[in-house]
Amino acid sequence: MNSLSDAATLPFDDTVGAWVPHGRFSVAPTGSGLLNGLSFAAKDLFDVAGHRTGAGNPSWLDTHEPATAHSPLVAQLLSAGATLHGKTLTDELAYSIQGENVHYGTPLNTRAPDRVPGGSSSGSASAVAAGLVDFALGTDTGGSTRVPGSYCGLWGLRTTHGLLSAEGVVPLSPMFDTMTWLANRTDVFQRVGEVLMPGSNDIAWRGAVVLTDACAQADAAFAPLIDKVADTLRGHFSLPITHAPTSDTELEIWRQTYVTVSAYDAWQTHKDWITTARPTFGAAIEGRWQAAANISTEAATTAQSRQAGLREQIRTLLGADRIAILPSASSAAISLTADPATVDTIRANTFRITSIAGLAGLPQVNIPFIGEDGLPAGVSLLGPAGSDLALIRLAVAVGQQLSALGTRDA
Repeated sequence: MNSLSDAATLPFDDTVGAWVPHGRFSVAPTGSGLLNGLSFAAKDLFDVAGHRTGAGNPSWLDTHEPATAHSPLVAQLLSAGATLHGKTLTDELAYSIQGENVHYGTPLNTRAPDRVPGGSSSGSASAVAAGLVDFALGTDTGGSTRVPGSYCGLWGLRTTHGLLSAEGVVPLSPMFDTMTWLANRTDVFQRVGEVLMPGSNDIAWRGAVVLTDACAQADAAFAPLIDKVADTLRGHFSLPITHAPTSDTELEIWRQTYVTVSAYDAWQTHKDWITTARPTFGAAIEGRWQAAANISTEAATTAQSRQAGLREQIRTLLGADRIAILPSASSAAISLTADPATVDTIRANTFRITSIAGLAGLPQVNIPFIGEDGLPAGVSLLGPAGSDLALIRLAVAVGQQLSALGTRDA
């Protein structure tokens, strides 16, 4: 282990509350490459050799030993020349898209200081948005990178399920967990993809479809942003644009299916630890674990069968060379003072959108915008399985074209 990894503090002040107390250390690069001179942070689900992984909950931290090795993704980034600056806050066991943690607080959303950063990759988003690191590792199960990316005005994505190694990463629901990252700059965002997904081929895209039912879940402020992306793909990239629903099944059924399958999977993953350690969770997350514990095997099996059909429908719609356009979330970042009922409504609307990629195991890239109301908002491109790097390149090109025209403002 190199000398930097012994540092007990960060080389800067954490002005946004993004880092967990046990995550304030640095690790020097182990090699040289595309990421020379860049810095990153890791969501406190990723193992870093010699340090404990806390998963957003003090009981998890106390009941697990320090990691004996880096997670493969952390090791890849270090070997490509990047410097690791510690571990950032996550919602408890990544079981929220809100970005609040009863134990460690809520990281600041510098793009909207009176609003949440989104979760569960809340600290990663906060750290990048504040410019304290160049990029940050996150995870996305039900929206945990796409939502913070949208709320904080960052480039982010959900990767194809199973594409990147989940070794050395605390799971939530292995059936849906994906490894991700967030960045403020397009060049950094794409370079990380080149490192983590080497050898990926470009795709000759043949068309794009605006998912009308997903768009209907989002606030009106997203409509002109969706139009900008569609117009750019049509006008600058010569892609025919169509409009269609995700499938012949209402998105509420997609949401219910995702919630049932993922919650059952999460409970099977963590029930032994929860029943033994008896950790203290925040009220909302405690309620989710209680609900998960009550899902029967029969209900989960039925939902898994339904998932297979839904997955096939969206994969057929996209084929091998089409993309979908949809909002990344249903609203701008939620107010810090929003009442629980409002939070639950927005959460449900957002899950009707994010469950599409989740149930289908597909990659989705968030293009950050500043809406007409001055708040960050994200529009996503959803692509075929394994198209991640080609999708990143297309999304970056769309974002750069819109910036050149002065119509993105993020």
